[in-house]
Amino acid sequence: MSVPPVFPDLTEERVLLQGGARFVAGVDEVGRGALAGPVSVGVCVVDASTGPPPVGLTDSKVLTARARTDLVPLVHGWAVAVAVGSASSEEIDAFGIVRALRLAGQRALVRVAHEVGPVGTVLLDGSHDWLTEPQPDLLDLLDAGPAAPAPVPEGYSAPAVRTRVKADLSCASVAAASVVAKCTRDAEMTDLARRHPEYGWVGNKGYGSPQHVAALRQHGPSRLHRLSWNLPGSDRAAVSVPDGP
Repeated sequence: MSVPPVFPDLTEERVLLQGGARFVAGVDEVGRGALAGPVSVGVCVVDASTGPPPVGLTDSKVLTARARTDLVPLVHGWAVAVAVGSASSEEIDAFGIVRALRLAGQRALVRVAHEVGPVGTVLLDGSHDWLTEPQPDLLDLLDAGPAAPAPVPEGYSAPAVRTRVKADLSCASVAAASVVAKCTRDAEMTDLARRHPEYGWVGNKGYGSPQHVAALRQHGPSRLHRLSWNLPGSDRAAVSVPDGP
């Protein structure tokens, strides 16, 4: 017997708004575990005047592709502001996945700030606050590791972050962020698949499906892969990406 989907609401967001926040931004990411392509972060801003969420809105992972696509314009009409920020595979290689994820989230928050002003409170899916820059400790100062510090986008103002496990299933702003991030990244991977159809990105969106792994072993990675990762076929030179669309 299949489990019916859970439909989130604005209960948690309203607690934060009643506590003094002018805006609350639900934030969720997609693409962290992929082998190729960007990592993307969705942001959906609500305020005290925001009404009930669109019918059918829930975590993007339990929705069909068609349902997600249909929800995107409804989310844009419902929320105060919506944006998606991304960090490329090259940035993931340069900065590491967590720093790249933070950079993508910062870019999305700068974009919504251009519409409504700085958002002071973020509701983040999960138990780990990857958005806030950690304070360096002594070990960090002695050994910063191989990853370079990621640049902070101009105009970024660090918000207060509240984490919540499975927020994409309980908090409507986070569910909306997950939907727009997933649709944006899926569309980008489908577009990138025209350059490298051999990896099957139209279907696997850059994740490690059997077809993708087999193609990596046969062809080696492209320059759109995360070359710092231990990929199958990584002993081969990266395949160059042609210019143009």
